[in-house]
Amino acid sequence: MADFNQILDAGDVDGGIINVVVEIPAGSNHKIEWDRKLGAMKLDRVEPIIFAKPTNYGFIPQTLDEDGDELDALIVTDQPLSTGIFLEARIIGVMKFVDDGEVDDKVIVVPADDRNNGNAIKTLADLPTQLIKQIEFHFNHYKDLKKAGTTQVTHWGDIEEAKKVIRESQQRWQQ
Repeated sequence: MADFNQILDAGDVDGGIINVVVEIPAGSNHKIEWDRKLGAMKLDRVEPIIFAKPTNYGFIPQTLDEDGDELDALIVTDQPLSTGIFLEARIIGVMKFVDDGEVDDKVIVVPADDRNNGNAIKTLADLPTQLIKQIEFHFNHYKDLKKAGTTQVTHWGDIEEAKKVIRESQQRWQQ
């Protein structure tokens, strides 16, 4: 498999269109992660089905979040996307998130060229309120059935805050 971090960069952060690699399809309870050292996708674990991902889940190449992993992205689409593909995505916001005491933010994106939806989703305010609630519930509770671990969505940020998070993650990658 190709090493996404060598081939792809984060994209046009200032222009709001970034590259995102899909790790987990929406609706899956398989925790699939990019293994940077091996250059391959790896099944890390199988979560309880009740905690299947409410959106597609991936990462932004050539970024590192404060937890030491590539910066995560939640990709909102009508249908699940396949593991291992990449897409150009429009930034619509960020979910500020803490996982076991570490910052583990999630940039929220939609496909940059989503003609079926008329490219109607431009900001978090354009998402259905129920979807925002489902995402927040998922990330606040997906460790509840485990013996250890705490998670907390601290707040939702706009496009500019998301771009700031991405830029900071790009700087960590370069260092």
